[in-house]
Amino acid sequence: MSELTKSDSGSELNHALVQALLLTLPTAEDTDVVGAALAKSLPPADSGLLIELRGDLGMGKTALTRAFLRALGVTGAVRSPTYTLCEPYEAGGWQIMHLDLYRLGDPEELEYIGVRELDSAGTLAIVEWPDNGAGWLPKPALILVFDDRGQLPGRQLRINAVSAAGGRWLQNVAESATIAHYM
Repeated sequence: MSELTKSDSGSELNHALVQALLLTLPTAEDTDVVGAALAKSLPPADSGLLIELRGDLGMGKTALTRAFLRALGVTGAVRSPTYTLCEPYEAGGWQIMHLDLYRLGDPEELEYIGVRELDSAGTLAIVEWPDNGAGWLPKPALILVFDDRGQLPGRQLRINAVSAAGGRWLQNVAESATIAHYM
């Protein structure tokens, strides 16, 4: 099942920016495919971008991030930042900061890891459990919400564009042949 929500400026996929995608991901490998598609559709590093990853424990947030980083050429270990809060990477012309705020005691702790620089040009922040950093994080470009519907094998992933840059990025993802059958 797919859901494409377009802006009011047109009715065809090529003439309107996609605002949301609803994908069905039956297996963990399908989550990897979507992570790679997001990476391959990443816009140039001329601004800062933030992706929020939402969903229960074990839904695939870190797995998607790992596939994203691998598709950008990261070959070393890709660790979950559950205990370190932040794991930095450089790839594809981006300084990528993978944050996991699940164990964050107070959003003010983000000041110590340089949260004010997350929206700098060339910085991409991928944030798990973003609600725990409310009020301190920049506005996201994309919000990804994993959901286990119970009646489905695997999970559903809804990707919402919440900025102009996110809309352009999501448009590129929607046009990717590699994810077409998940919609």
